[in-house]
Amino acid sequence: MKGSAAGMRDVAERAGVSIGTVSNVLNRPEKVSPATADRVMAAIKELGFVRNDAARQLRAGSSRAIGLVVLDVRNPFFSELAIGAEDSAHAAGYSIILGNSDEKVDRESSYLDLFEEQRMRGVLITPLGDVEARLRHLRDRGIPAVLVDRTSNRGDISSVSVDDVAGGRLAGQHLVATGRRRIAFLGGPLDIRQVHDRLQGLQEVALQHDDVRVEIITGSNLSILEGRRIGELIAGRPPQERPDAIFAANDLMAIGALQAFVMRGTIRVPEDIALLGYDDIDFASGAVVPLTSVRQPASLIGKTAVDMLLAEAEDGQRPGRQVVFTPELVVRESTS
Repeated sequence: MKGSAAGMRDVAERAGVSIGTVSNVLNRPEKVSPATADRVMAAIKELGFVRNDAARQLRAGSSRAIGLVVLDVRNPFFSELAIGAEDSAHAAGYSIILGNSDEKVDRESSYLDLFEEQRMRGVLITPLGDVEARLRHLRDRGIPAVLVDRTSNRGDISSVSVDDVAGGRLAGQHLVATGRRRIAFLGGPLDIRQVHDRLQGLQEVALQHDDVRVEIITGSNLSILEGRRIGELIAGRPPQERPDAIFAANDLMAIGALQAFVMRGTIRVPEDIALLGYDDIDFASGAVVPLTSVRQPASLIGKTAVDMLLAEAEDGQRPGRQVVFTPELVVRESTS
């Protein structure tokens, strides 16, 4: 068999048995006598046969893998979420295949195409666009899906999320309580549902106070570099035109703004501008000025999503469930 991979037919010929017997040795050894099994295993070893699990799983209709698509794998929040999902999947005998949409709709769609082609056991997704019609199509093909960090519009697709409107309210209430009245909201594109909802919560608080104003500053993404770029723009304003507080849509943008202020050396946090982020990633507590943040239980979100997905995979008639966690405000030196 030099120069080509051995197949089951080659093993069967070498062992003097049928292909069905080779299959039984690999998948149902209790159906084969010990002597025959030993002969087949000797042929496998001699020929260097490697079972093609991927092909076998496709024939069976699904794999032992779960597809996970996140908005930005560089964001520690999504890394922690993926670790939680992987822990739960591994305990159930599954693997996680991670896809990074990088906040691009076309890349998000490509991963969904791939996961459908590979007949994943299920799909978890933190979507950028409106993917619910696509997820219903997957479900019709026997591939259940769960929305992660986002709720379902119609409620028929299961989801695990955090109440981001409530999180925005927590941020706004805290900043107002510390005497801030000119609040800038730093976010990526507002068509990202999480960004929109966090801003909505802040605006609801502002509407309750006649003297509170919210300035919306949107960037092209939710990265540290984009936060730093916006922070530099704010630092370049005359002092009377600057906000006295910033609520960033995630911790990465908040840390970027903090870096800009520190490098400029002209803005003190929190004396001149209070700074508040979202997610409470590990870097938040270790920043130059420890960052106040709205905490999400990232690992628990990932674990819960996998558990829900596997329950639906076992029972295709199970109705969609919506699990919503409550965020928590963690106060540190950047606002106090």
